Amino acid sequence: MPAPCIPQSVLSVRSLSKRRLTVVQILPALQSGGVERSTLEMAAALVAEGHRSVVISAGGRLLDSLLASGSEHRLLDVGAKSPRTLFKVRALRRVLRDLQADIVHVRSRLPAWITRFALRGLNPRPALISTVHGLNSPGPYSAILTRADRVICVSNTVQNYLRQHYPEVPPERLRVVPRGIDPADFPRGFRASREWRLTFLAEHAQLDGGPILTLPGRGTRLKGHAEALHLLAALQQHGCPARLLILGICEPDRARYVDEMKQLARHLGVADAVVMTPPRTDVREIYSISHVILQLSAKPEAFGRTVIEALQLGVPVLGFEHGGVGELLRELYPVGCVPLGDRAALLDAALALLEEAPPVAPFAGYRLADMQSRTLAIYREVLEP
Repeated sequence: MPAPCIPQSVLSVRSLSKRRLTVVQILPALQSGGVERSTLEMAAALVAEGHRSVVISAGGRLLDSLLASGSEHRLLDVGAKSPRTLFKVRALRRVLRDLQADIVHVRSRLPAWITRFALRGLNPRPALISTVHGLNSPGPYSAILTRADRVICVSNTVQNYLRQHYPEVPPERLRVVPRGIDPADFPRGFRASREWRLTFLAEHAQLDGGPILTLPGRGTRLKGHAEALHLLAALQQHGCPARLLILGICEPDRARYVDEMKQLARHLGVADAVVMTPPRTDVREIYSISHVILQLSAKPEAFGRTVIEALQLGVPVLGFEHGGVGELLRELYPVGCVPLGDRAALLDAALALLEEAPPVAPFAGYRLADMQSRTLAIYREVLEP
């Protein structure tokens, strides 16, 4: 996904404490994705409140954005899936002791394990917060994220999943804090400028001449790229001159998968109506020229931020009714829900939306400021007697 845009004016809430706190967020890297985006958003909120915000990771393309927002960074790769990562425990303990952290916030399983071992040698021990960003395979390895003082769930879907698979976790430890967007970044009714549109379509001529379906997501088969290609082929067989934009699939380490999707497009006879791009920063403009945004993940998503982004603009979303995406669509745009894997229902819904999509009703929830404020409140909660 494209680099997040940190709002110039971040929410203002009452101070976490009379003293300046040091909050450390730990994650594998700062490349792209929902975990990284949420990390930067909370870092900006902490800085806006006058607190010390530190992120520990292996770095990445979002590091400059983090530093520009006023946070600090400590380079330590605690997310590499290698036995050598266990040797990072002492280094992490030393960093946390030097920082005199008040709160440690972990957002991924392996960093959570390394953090757990590192905290054993600290006295006083900082408060520990975890966020469960995904529906990880249940078991002892994933259970580490449930062993914090407070466990933030990014949706009701995640909370229900944890209750089902980890019934021993006290319910009062769980907190649902949905991800949010800044409405100023996705103003309702926004339309890309004529100049942007002409330039974009000149660069991607395959998209001109028909309604555009856009599927945003990383280059992994779990995101449903093959389903989108099959849907495009079915639409064209029904006489609909649809086009498909697969946004964010082209990344250096995904070349083989991209080639596989291009081969499938050729096999289905739709290669001349498909565009595949790297992650881009002009997501708002792309959504605004799209007729329908697709969310076709084979595996249930924990949340589905792109659903909120598109619906906030007023652009219809079509997706499978499971996980966090299904939760959002049932609440905000139920006509966009279809049963998981039902290609016939998917085709019917796509044809209906392209012919005359019901307008997207305005909604008040899922704001970035709400997510930041509620997370800051949890920080306060674990520090108060």
